[in-house]
This record gives sequence, structure tokens and C-alpha cells, in this order.
Amino acid sequence: MYKGGDDMKKGVMMQGFEWYLPSSPHLWKILRINAFKLKKAGITAIWLPPAYKGAYGVNDTGYGVYDHYDLGEFKSKNTIRTKYGTKKEYLWCIKMFHLFGIDVYADIVLNHLMGADAMEQVIAYKVDAYHRHKVSKRKRVIRASTYFSFPSRDKYSDFIYHSKHFTSVDYDASKHQHGLYLFKGKHFSENVDDEYENYDYLMGADLDYNNPEVVKEAIQWGLWYKDITHLDGFRCDAIKHIDSSFYEHWITTMRKHSKKELFTVGEYWGDINHLCHYLESTHFCMSLFDVPLHYHFYDASHSNGYYDMRELFNNTLVQRHDKYAVTFVDNHDTQPGQSLTSFIEDWFKPQAYACILLREQGYPCIFYGDYYGIPHDHINPKKDILDYMLKLRKQYVEGIRHDYIDDPDVIGWTYETGLAVILTNSKGGTKRMFIGKKYKHMTDGNHIIDIIDGYGEFICDEASLNLYIAQK
Repeated sequence: MYKGGDDMKKGVMMQGFEWYLPSSPHLWKILRINAFKLKKAGITAIWLPPAYKGAYGVNDTGYGVYDHYDLGEFKSKNTIRTKYGTKKEYLWCIKMFHLFGIDVYADIVLNHLMGADAMEQVIAYKVDAYHRHKVSKRKRVIRASTYFSFPSRDKYSDFIYHSKHFTSVDYDASKHQHGLYLFKGKHFSENVDDEYENYDYLMGADLDYNNPEVVKEAIQWGLWYKDITHLDGFRCDAIKHIDSSFYEHWITTMRKHSKKELFTVGEYWGDINHLCHYLESTHFCMSLFDVPLHYHFYDASHSNGYYDMRELFNNTLVQRHDKYAVTFVDNHDTQPGQSLTSFIEDWFKPQAYACILLREQGYPCIFYGDYYGIPHDHINPKKDILDYMLKLRKQYVEGIRHDYIDDPDVIGWTYETGLAVILTNSKGGTKRMFIGKKYKHMTDGNHIIDIIDGYGEFICDEASLNLYIAQK
């Protein structure tokens, strides 16, 4: 049985990219050079971006998938390399992380294809994009980007995609019209998110996982990919848009083939009820990102101090199913300029990261853009404070913890190993917390707290995070 993050105790994942990274210098080279430094800092696993050729060549982040088998090896889309480098550089990057004992997770994008090699005439019906059970009764012939033959690639697979392998597209080239077009004889999967009544279609040419040929090819590719990369797990993209039964089958097949657990986390943007339903319906075959917790951080940082901090962990995945919760502060989808922009205010980043790094529940994920900064938006790195919290995590985050999540402004917790965490999104204050009778004084570098009978009156500065350890 898949155990989720239960086997990742004290582990920390890093998302190894952000959206606006330049295509040069190559990311694979940058990460390879920094592998040892990340290991030393306390990173135990890295999530790499989609490594296959995208429709926009060197400018494609990998989510506009063209060819899953082209990892920067074939001349297509006017380039051999991907945005991140060549296949050789990719495999070398993975080997370097493995050399330092860091697990590598691959970003798997199986929802759609883009950048077709040719168009096909398809009989289709127009669908109301916001009410997807409303399908026009009028048939129309459209030109759709659905023919993928991969003429530049001559090995690994001879599979050719035709319109029969897709459910729908969002563009009719014959009339130059945008819209959602459902192909004749096709239907949207029912085991998907219920937004717009059915959220099967997301973008590009939507792969049809009711077609056995599509399922078979996805499995064959997954086995090939795992065998050549020796990856340790997956981050599965856009799972709310793909029939849930597919991923359960796909992941189970990968694990049986590999004879190892293969940690897997899925991207599902939804409330706690939708996340719990997905976990249950797929028999807890994967972990999920704790999206509700992210939005709590967002609300706390944008509320001008009016967010009730007692609610921070309520109705989150880390509260309901902590073994299957990957906790995060921000990622490539939430950073400024992206479709799900919900970036945590800079001043609240330390507080948010303390909530995922300095607690045992959940499997924390650090964002590349927080660690190294985002030059595109003039966002400064948080490397120093994150490195410090990683150090504290390794040394103190274990054993008996006492929670003091009991005030609308100031909350905190302690570990009897010798760490006290206190934070606020508003005015500062003090909180009496138990740390253990073996300590006499605690300090955060600015305040010294006397410990009497195991208790101290810990100070929290305004709109701040204060971290106390035993005074040497």
C-alpha cells in the first residue's frame, strides 16, 4: 500500500524551477552545479519541470507538450534542446542529484498535446465552455490540430495520434474561430472535477483516456521514461481534468514495474472536500498539494491583519490527511503573472514557511522562486531565512510538540527538543508556552526569554516570525 509522505519524515522537496526562467543558461546545468549545496542545506528531493519537447520549442516551459519521447534529442520545433537543455544534460543532472542522495521527481503532463504536425477534418459539436453539459445539436466540420506523427523522431515509439485519440479542441482553423468543440462519438469523462459541470477539457488537443490505445501508449511511455531516467517519483499535472481511474491504474503499473514505491503527488486545485474525495476515490494512490493551506497563507498575508490565525490549519489537507499532504507556500502557478496568481506577500513568507518547515505534519515543498528569487518580477531571494529554517528542522523538529493556536493574532508552538516558534500576521504580543524544564533561557538573537518551570513568555514582533532556541 502507498504510504504517502509517511516515509518522508523530515524530508524536504524543492520545486526546481519557476515560470520565467530564461532558456539560457540551461536549467539542467544550473541545478547540477547546485546539487551539493542543496543537499547540504537540507533538500532531500527535487521536482524537475517537464523535460520533453513543447510546442514552443526553447520558449516552452514544458506544459504545452508536443512529444513526450523527445527529451532534447531530436530537431523539432526549430530546436534540439528543450528550454532546459538536452537529453544528455537532463540525465546528467539526475545522476548528480542521485550521487548526493537527493531523490528526483518528474513532472508528468498527460492531459493534452499541442503543436500538431498537421490538421484533420473532424465532425464536432460546439460546447458552452461554462456549462459543458450544454452541447449544440448542430454538427459542424472543423479543422483541428490533432495529427501528431513526430516526423523528426525515428525511434522509441511509432505511435501516431489522430483525432480519434482526442475528445475535443478549442479552435476551428477552417473558420479561425475559438470555442470548445466536442468530437462526434466522444464524451467528456465523468470522473473529473465538477467545475463548469465538467472540467475534462483544459487546453490543446485533449487526450481521450476512454480510448484504450491512448491508455496503452501512456503506459508504454511511462515505462520507457522510468527505465531511462531512473526517477524516484512523479508530480502529476492537472489531475482534476483527467479521469481519476486512469492515474490510479497508471501509477500502480509504474510501481509494479519499478518494484518501488515511487512517491507521487498530484496537482488538484480545489477545496478540501474535492481533495478528500479525490484521495478516497483513487484509494489514496498518491499525495496531493495542500491547496487550501496555500490559500490560507494568501488570505493571512492580504487581510491587513484581519485574518483569524486560529483558522490557519483548519479545513486543510495537512489537518485531514497529513500523510498525503504536500505543503507549499507558492509555486509556478501562483507566482505573479500566472493563471492562478495568488502570491503570498513578501513580509509573510517567513511565517508561511515556518508553518510547513517547522512542523512534522505534511511533506514540505520549497519554491525555487522563493529560494533564489524571481528576477522577472524583481522578487528577492529568501535563501538565508529558508536555510536557517532547514537547519532548525533537521535539529529540532521531532519529539513532543505543544501547540498554541489559540489567538486571532499571535500563534505558536514549541518542541521540547528546544525550539519555540511564534508568529503573527498583525500586531505583535507575547505568548506563554511550555518548552521544557531543562532550559533556563531562550533567544531569537534579539530577545532573551527566561524559562521558569518549563514556561516562558515568548515575544512576537509586529507582523513577524520569531524563532527561539536555547541560549548558549
